[in-house]
Amino acid sequence: MPGIDESLLEAMRLPGARGASVVDWISGLALGAVGDAPGDDLEATAAETAELARLATESGLLAPAGGDEGEVSGKEPPVQDLIITNADSYHLLRFVSTTFDSTVFVHLWLDRSDGNLALARIRLAEMADRLVLG
Repeated sequence: MPGIDESLLEAMRLPGARGASVVDWISGLALGAVGDAPGDDLEATAAETAELARLATESGLLAPAGGDEGEVSGKEPPVQDLIITNADSYHLLRFVSTTFDSTVFVHLWLDRSDGNLALARIRLAEMADRLVLG
């Protein structure tokens, strides 16, 4: 099972990948990063994407349909992924299920002209399922 560094290198092999990081959405800290970051600031990118992740996971409106908010375990994040698009790129945030508190996500930054969002989403989900933290 791959760790953070191996997983990030795997993400960077996706067509159009500009940068990737593993971020704790509670603290806003990057646990690992590779490639470029929007604005060339890895720490700011981690903090800002963590804020988006926190808003999405703590929103009762985005919880799984038919489930009580109180029934969501600490092992399963209530949101699987977030996709943000802009004029020249895609940002894909994939939440990672862990045996402890599931406060980690993988952020993949893709070039819009070279990237394949559907393929990236599938591969990132597979990678997140295999990711070993610690």
